[in-house]
Amino acid sequence: MPGFLHALALGVDVLELDVVISADNQVVVSHEPWFSAAICRLPSGQPIPVETEQQHNLFQLSYSVIQQYDCGLTQHPGFPQQQPLAAIKPLLRDVLTQVYMAARATGRSLPRFSIEIKSEPSGDGLFHPLPARFVELVMEVVSSSAFYSLTTILSFDYRILQVAQALYSQMPLCLLVEDGIPLSDHLERLGFIPAIYGPRFTLVTAELVAAVHAQGMRLVPWTVNDPIIMERLIALHVDGITTDYPDRLLALLEG
Repeated sequence: MPGFLHALALGVDVLELDVVISADNQVVVSHEPWFSAAICRLPSGQPIPVETEQQHNLFQLSYSVIQQYDCGLTQHPGFPQQQPLAAIKPLLRDVLTQVYMAARATGRSLPRFSIEIKSEPSGDGLFHPLPARFVELVMEVVSSSAFYSLTTILSFDYRILQVAQALYSQMPLCLLVEDGIPLSDHLERLGFIPAIYGPRFTLVTAELVAAVHAQGMRLVPWTVNDPIIMERLIALHVDGITTDYPDRLLALLEG
C-alpha cells in the first residue's frame, strides 16, 4: 500500500498491479500466488526458505492468515534504494479505496488502474481458480468501486482475456507478451483485437509499433527502468510505459 500511495503522490496517471485469489475468495494484490522468499517473512518474523516458498500458497490460505505475513521489511535484492517498511499484501478493494481517498484529499484526478490477472493453465485449481471464476471475482471488486470506467484488465493468459471480452466487452483489455511469436499469431490465438498490446520492452521495434497501431491498438511495453531505453521507446511513439521507477520517467517527460 505505501508504494501505491507514493506513486500516486509522484503524479503517475496509471497504477499497475497483479492480483491473485485467497482461499476465502478475496482478491489479493500479489505478484506471485505464493509468498516470495526474496521479500516476505513468515508470521513468526523468520525468513521463508526458498525451497518452501510455493508451499505458502495464497490460494490455500485465508486472508486472515495472509495478512500475518510481512512483505515490506526485507530489502528486495533488485532495488537497493528501497526503504524497508512493514507492509502486508493488501486486498484489491482496499487499494482502490485508499487511492480514491488519497486522490480526493489532494485534489488530483483519479488515476487509471491496470490490473493483471495472473493465470496459466498449469495453475488452474492449484494456484488460482478457473478463468471464468477468476475474472468474476476481480470484476466484482472493480465494479463496486469508483474505478470501473478507469480500469484495464491485463493478462498473458488468452483465456482470461477471452472471458473478459465475452462478459465485459466495454472493458479495455491488454494482451501481455514476452516471447518472439509474431503479433499476427498472438491475435489469431486470442481471437479478437484487444485495446492494448503489452510486449516486453526488448521486443519493441519501429515495425512492431507500426503494426500494432495499424490494428487500432495502443502499445504499452513493460518493464522499463533505464532512462536511455525510455527515451528510445518514446521516440518510437509507444503509447505508455510501465516502469518500477515512475520518478525517472516523470523527470524525463518533464525535461
